[in-house]
Formats: sequence, structure tokens, C-alpha cells
Amino acid sequence: MALPVEEWQLCAARRWAALDPALRERLAAASLQDTVRLGCGLLRPEVEAAALQRLCRRARAGKEPAAARFYREEGNRLFGRRQYGAAGRLYSQVCLEDIARAESHGYPDRLLPKVLLRKAECLLRLGRLQEAADALSVVENKIAMDGIMTTPTHQTLLEKLSQLKVKVHEKETCPEPAQEACGDIQRESEIWEENDSISGASSSLSLNFDTDRGRHLVASQDILPGQSLLKEEAFVSVLCPGESLLLQDSSETAWDTRVTNADLYCHRCLRQLLASVPCCGCSYAKYCSQKCADTAWEQYHRTECSLGPLLLTLGVFCHVAFRTILLAGFPEVRRLVEWSHDDNKDLHNPEARCKRVSEAADTRAGTRGIPGCSNDGQYQSSYQAVFKLLPHAEKHSPEHKFLCMLSVVAICRQLQEAGLEAAVLNQESSKKWSRPKPCEETSSELSPELKTVAEAMLRHVLQLQCNAQAITVMQEAGSGDGAVVNKKPVRLATAFFPVLSLLNHSCSPNISVSFSGTAATVRASQPIPSGQEVLHCYGPHRCRMRVAERQQLLRQYFFECHCQACLEELESDVKSVVAMRNSFCCPTCRAPMQGEDMLCCSNEACAISVSRESLSHRLQDLQQQIKNALELLRARKADQAIKMLQKCQMEAGNLLSPEHLLMGEMEDHLAQVYATLGKWQEAARHLQRSIEIVEMHHGPSSVEIGHELFKLAQILFNGFAVSEALSTIERAEEILLVHCGPQSTQIQELQEMKTCLLELPRSILQRT
Repeated sequence: MALPVEEWQLCAARRWAALDPALRERLAAASLQDTVRLGCGLLRPEVEAAALQRLCRRARAGKEPAAARFYREEGNRLFGRRQYGAAGRLYSQVCLEDIARAESHGYPDRLLPKVLLRKAECLLRLGRLQEAADALSVVENKIAMDGIMTTPTHQTLLEKLSQLKVKVHEKETCPEPAQEACGDIQRESEIWEENDSISGASSSLSLNFDTDRGRHLVASQDILPGQSLLKEEAFVSVLCPGESLLLQDSSETAWDTRVTNADLYCHRCLRQLLASVPCCGCSYAKYCSQKCADTAWEQYHRTECSLGPLLLTLGVFCHVAFRTILLAGFPEVRRLVEWSHDDNKDLHNPEARCKRVSEAADTRAGTRGIPGCSNDGQYQSSYQAVFKLLPHAEKHSPEHKFLCMLSVVAICRQLQEAGLEAAVLNQESSKKWSRPKPCEETSSELSPELKTVAEAMLRHVLQLQCNAQAITVMQEAGSGDGAVVNKKPVRLATAFFPVLSLLNHSCSPNISVSFSGTAATVRASQPIPSGQEVLHCYGPHRCRMRVAERQQLLRQYFFECHCQACLEELESDVKSVVAMRNSFCCPTCRAPMQGEDMLCCSNEACAISVSRESLSHRLQDLQQQIKNALELLRARKADQAIKMLQKCQMEAGNLLSPEHLLMGEMEDHLAQVYATLGKWQEAARHLQRSIEIVEMHHGPSSVEIGHELFKLAQILFNGFAVSEALSTIERAEEILLVHCGPQSTQIQELQEMKTCLLELPRSILQRT
């Protein structure tokens, strides 16, 4: 949820409509500084602020003692139904936290050793050996202080203590071997020579500027497919919360057991969680380790912690903007905000504006005149680079700008009322886990410093419209307990990547972006000759939608796309390949249907006509039936799922083109069902049909084909089809190496499968 919840958007829209027309005109034309100055008094405590407070009560982020029992009971219920992964996630919300709470609240001394042993066992299972050893030392000292214990219960404790000490010692002296990289690809390090002027970029790139394309990256030498071009750590990233965190108003206490990204990934480094380390101040933030929790607290969470419900209500863009300010530090924020005021004055001077443009375009000056670069021509992944990303304030609708302004003012007002202003301005020493106390007397008028913060935040929220980068991860679809793991890309977080933001869009890009935690890696997906621009896809791709649809979606970024793919399709009279492959077919002769609102059969001998609306309704019904079939699969009713999917295939054959992507999806689903039954040959046959359709749409070397081949390799591996599995593994490797690199989990799993197959006895290999 990038923007605020819908109710707050409606509240802001009503406030905008109620403003005096003259004030609306002034706000529409105002600079960011004047927008904040004019808007600070428009957030009325009795109306908008009160409405926001009500909405915040729906976002449960505070500690609720009764929740622990609820999650434990739900975990027990799921454990009984053999849903072990879901049960484990619920247990992890209470176990170590409960033990810590028991210790801090005076748990009886006679029972404390048993609790501490359980804590040590948990820590040992999680691989946190030093913490486990420390807990055992506390138990040992406690027993020694209590004197000789001869009861059977005490003897059991001593035996358990001894066993755990042995296990810790074994793991410390003989640690589990790190998983060795399989194959030559893993052992070879990627060739990398960093750019002298652009942080994290390869020396094969150069930074250029012109008035049409703005700042952009160009190949300074010939680049090969798979070559690494950029490795950048996000300046700031915020985990995207699940929709279930914002519950409907209810008088009853309720906790949601649906699993979201907020339960699966560390809120700081975005690593996958095995057992989370929760924040001691709120129930929302979770971390992969105590180190991550402490670092997040020192850098930003000590200020964010008490604002959790407000930040969840106002959306990820506001949260990213606020965290950006906290990470940059107020002195740097104030310096750049004041610079922007001087810059705005220059822009009203035609001579100064022309001079600035000519300096930026003067290639003889290198990168020194390009916005975002330092005086010595360096473009760093820094707050200065983030600040100088274009906010396009004049292109946003006045209503949207007003919504963003009210939202950032609400955050700054809350900071002031909660006594957090000093922390934001870096005037307060950090105290671990200490929550600030509200000020007794607060003014409704923001201080000059908080107005500066609000202006910078407003700039960042507007920047995110065009410069937000979605950090994605390949996430298991379904239960993940089958022999074949089906993964799909999922948006995990929203981030600022200053260098990655330099890449312009193309509907047919020449690079691929992959993520590991908060780090992005850009690789060439095709040959890029020297002098050619390096181009990224912002979402609308020529393989996925028609040119008109792409152009419409791309207008949200305030530009008309004139990439080569769009120009070719706009100049051609031939209907796009995407439209043909995803078209409806005639229910009588199965020829393609043509037209807009009323579709006619392209076969003149048939000449049947059907409304697009009626066919669209049939397609929606078909998609719902497919969802029902997948629900049957999740309920372990594979036979019923197969029958329903086969029925859907028959209906789809009378409705859709044979090359329609949905036809491929149904083949993929059937492969998944047969794989759960261990019918590997049948599963492979259906998946190969799916791959044929995916290849028609995305091309033989696309990342989509790489993911499909990875699934096919798993099926062939499990089905013991050795020669086919090895050839499929090699093809999948070749594609995924280009798009994801040698360190991706899929490449590592493919290498493991290959090693396992090659180690089989020669007699078995010959038979297969």
C-alpha cells in the first residue's frame, strides 16, 4: 500500500473541496516550501486529526499481552492439522519473547532454571550458540547458588543442562560445514572494475545528460549478456506491510493469523526470518537478529516505534520519506532544503536557468555539471543524490499534492505532540528501548525545524511516484511442502536507489535487475554495444501488453514512451503479437475474434459476432473456477482439482486463443497437481506445454522461461529422468545466470541437482 488508506484519501479530498477557491489556486501553484507553510494550519484537530486517530486504532502495532495466548492456541491448532510451517510462525511470535518477559517480571526462582533451559534449547536450534551458552551459564550458576538438589525434578534439570552443554560444545568445535559452492560457476568470482565517477557502477558505464533524456547511463564499451553493470545498496528501504494489518473497526479484540511479508522477512535487512527477534516497544517490527534490531533502533526505529499505527495508515511512501529523513540526519536535510530554496530563486532568472542547463549538457565538463554530482564530478549513492531526484511537483495533480502535504504535516504534528522533535533533529542521545514521553504543552503550529522536515518529506513522497524501486523476491507459492517448489516474484519492499534511478525506461529493456536483501544487482540481458543507452523496464513490457496499454500506464511517470518497441508497434498497421496471442477465439470455428466492443469472427465463412462484455464475463468465471481448483489442491484433494482443471481447459478451448497465457497457466497448474501425486512423467508433459506458451510470449532467453525450466528440472530430477534433467538444468542455468547471477538460490539448487545426478552409478546413468 504505497498511498494512505482509502478513508484518509477521502477525508483529504473533502478538505480540499471545502477550501476557498483562491486558496486552492495558491496551493496548486505553490512551491514545496509554500505548500507546507500554507498547509500547516489546514489539518484541523477536531476533524482531520481526529479521523486519522480513529484510523490508526485499526493498525495494531502496540504490545497486547492477551495476544500471546491467542497465537499460542492458534499455533497448537495448526500443529494438530499438520500445518507445521504456519504453526512455527505463530509460535515464534511468543516463545523467546515470553521467556524474556518472564525473567523481567520476577518469575519464581525455583522455576526459573526450567524456563532458561527452554530458552537455551530454542537458541541452540536457531544456531545462536553464544546466546545459548550464556543462558546455560546462568542456569548453572543458579543451580550452584541453590545448593545440592536431589529430587527427581532437579536431577532431570541437571541431565538436560549437561546434554545441552555437550550439544553447544559440539557445534562450537565442529560447526556445520558451510554449503560449498557447486560447480565452476560458483567458484569463479564475477569480473568487476568499479567506475571512478559512479558509486557501485561498472567501469563499462558512463553518466550522460541531455535535455530530452535527462540523466542516463550509457555503455562506454561493448557489454556482453550476463555482465554485471551495477551493485547498489538501497539508501533506504521499507518493508511493504500486509493488508491484514489494517483491520476493520471492531469492538472486540482480534488478531490476524494470516501470514504477510511483515512476518516472513527482517524489517531492516529483508533477510528471510526463521525465528524473529521482536521490537521491545511495538508488536510490528521484527528482525532476523539482535544486531539488526539494535542497529534499526539506533538509526531510525527509536523514533518510528511509537508512530507505527500512523505510518501504517499513511502508507509506504510516507514511511519511506520519513525514514529517509532519519537516516540522512537533520543537518544534511536542512542544508539541502536551504539549497533548494536558492535553486528555486535561480530558476526564476532566465539567464541562470540557461547557464545551468548548458553546464549540465556540456560533455566537456564531464559529470561535474550534472544534477546530483558533487563538485568533483562524483555521483554517489548518498542523501544528496536522493534529494536531487526529480519530484515533478508541477506535474502532480493539486489534489494529490494536498493529500501528501496533509499526511507529512500529520506526521510532524505527531512528532511534536509526542515529544520526538529533539530525536528527529539529532538533539537527543539515543537510549536503547526507551520510549519518549509526550510534551505537556505543545503548540498547534509546527516549529521552523519541523517545517523543514515536512518540506523534505513532501519532496520525497512526490519523488517516489517516479523513483520508487520495488524490491522483489522469488517467494514460494502455496504451502511449499511439495517435492516441486513453485515460486513467483513478490513485491517485498519499497526503496530509494539513487544510481538505479538513473536508468530510463524501455518496453524492451537490455538489462535485468535482481535483489539480495536490500542490495540490487543490474546485469545485461542482451549485448549492449558501446554508445548505446542502458535501459530498464518500469513494468509495462512489450511481451506482456499492447502498446496502448503500456503508454497509458507509463503516463503515471509523467512521460510519453518513445522507445524502439513502441515506435515499431505504433508505425505498424499489423495487430500486435501480444493482442493476437491473448485474444478471444470464435466459439464455433475457433478463429481469432476481431473488433472492439463487438467482436466478429475473422473467418469470413463463419461471420459470428459476440460482445466483448459477454466474453469477458465468461473469462472471469473461468478464472474463478481455476482459483477453486487451486483451493482443492491446497486442501489435498488432488483428484478433484485435476477434474476441475481439465473442465476449465475444455471451456477455455472454446473461448481463448491456443496461445493465450491462461492456457499455459492451466498446464502449469496441472503439472503442479500431478507432481503432488508423484506422477512425474505426466507433470513434465503438462509443464512442457506451459513452457511452449511462455516462450511464445516472453522469448527463449527470458527470465520467465528460466523460472519455468527450473520447475521442469525439479520434476525431471524427482522422476529420475537423468539425461532430460541434466539438459534442462544446463539450459535453465544458462538463462538464470544472465538474469540473476551465480549467487541466486535457484542457480545453487540447480547445481546441487546436477551434482547429485552426476554422482549416480554409471550403470544407472546408462539405463536412463
